[in-house]
Amino acid sequence: MLEFLNHIDTQLFIFLNGIHSPAWDRIMWWITKTNSWIPMYAIIVGYIIYKYRWKAILTLLFIALVVTMADQISVHGFKMVFQRLRPCHNPQLRSIVHLVNNKCGGQFGFVSSHAANTFGIAVFLSRLFKNKKFIIFIFSWASVVSYSRIYLGVHYPFDILGGAILGGGIGFLSYFFYSVALQKISKQLN
Repeated sequence: MLEFLNHIDTQLFIFLNGIHSPAWDRIMWWITKTNSWIPMYAIIVGYIIYKYRWKAILTLLFIALVVTMADQISVHGFKMVFQRLRPCHNPQLRSIVHLVNNKCGGQFGFVSSHAANTFGIAVFLSRLFKNKKFIIFIFSWASVVSYSRIYLGVHYPFDILGGAILGGGIGFLSYFFYSVALQKISKQLN
C-alpha cells in the first residue's frame, strides 16, 4: 500500500512539476519567499491591533506560537523522523526535476514546513476573523504558496498535504486554547 501511494505521489509530482515556463519560474520563486508577503503580514498585524486593542498582544503571541509549532514539528517531528528525500535530492528523479534557481533546500521533505506554516496561519486567522471573503483569500494564499513548493521541485504533493493537515490541526488547536485564554482574561477583568 505504501509503495502504491508513493508511486501515485511521484507520478503526480512529475506531472505538476513538468508544467512550467520561464515566466512562471519567476512568479513561483517570488511566491515561495516569506519576505514577499511582508506587506500582507503588516496589514493583518495592523488590523489585529486596530480591531482587538488589548487582545492584540495575546492574539499576535498565539499566531507566533502557531508558526513556531508548525515549523518545529514539521522539521523535528516529521522530516527528521521519516527522512523522505525531497524530489530534487532523489537520485531516481534528479535528472527530470524542474528545479528553479538550482535551489533544492534541505535533504528531507516530508512534511512541507511552508504548507504547515501557511495552513496553520490560515486556519487560525479564519477562526479569528470569521469573514467569508477573507477565508477564501487566506486559504487561496496558503494553497498557492504550498503549490509553489511542488512547482519549484522541492516537495511531493503528499508532503504538501501532510504539511497542510499538520498546520491546520495546529491552527485549530491553537485557536481553541486562545479562546480559552481570552475567556479567562475577560473574567478576571470583569
